[in-house]
Amino acid sequence: MAKLTKKQKEATAKVDSTKQYTLKDASALIKEITSVNFNASVDIAIRLGVDPRKANQMVRGVVTLPHGTGKDVKVLALVTPDKEAEALEAGADYVGLDDYLQKIKEGWTDVDVIVTMPSVMGKLGPLGRILGPRGLMPNPKTGTVTMEIGKAVQEVKAGKIDFKVDKHGNVHAAIGKVAFDVDQIIQNAQEIIHTIVKLKPTASKGTYIKSIYLSSTMSPGVAIDAKSV
Repeated sequence: MAKLTKKQKEATAKVDSTKQYTLKDASALIKEITSVNFNASVDIAIRLGVDPRKANQMVRGVVTLPHGTGKDVKVLALVTPDKEAEALEAGADYVGLDDYLQKIKEGWTDVDVIVTMPSVMGKLGPLGRILGPRGLMPNPKTGTVTMEIGKAVQEVKAGKIDFKVDKHGNVHAAIGKVAFDVDQIIQNAQEIIHTIVKLKPTASKGTYIKSIYLSSTMSPGVAIDAKSV
């Protein structure tokens, strides 16, 4: 196990691992214990009482964070020529079709989100082995396969993220930066937590929200009392 640095030891000492903090206190504490010399991401990890192996207990959705993620999201719009101007006006970083499909085929994936049209999805199918593992494959359920290209690009740029429970029953998401003020972190966290609560599968029995942790890049996790959210 790697040794903790002096700053990491100080940060760990400030977190009571036996305690569940209110969301407000946890958000303030994350800002206090983050010691890296860059604008670290603030992440949330929510453990759910579901069995993701069963289709009727899958939890997946999208949420638009009130204050965005704090990250400059690079968007590729794979569209036909008649939609290029709409995508560019909405703020897409890369716009085109066949040239970008070829670049992806050759291994280029330097984007965060891909937005496309239903008529283009057939061309993306063969690239699934490249895009799938990186979470870049567009999906109608997340609003990234649509004829409303401009709207989709704007929403992604404004802080729309998609999330999916992993095989262990956890949802992980970046919900901001440590440079955000406490209220911004709280409101972003509340938005994703409340969205996940609304998506509770009817087949899920017992406790649905088992634990919530807030952390930042290289900081210890801070447990949150779900009742405080």
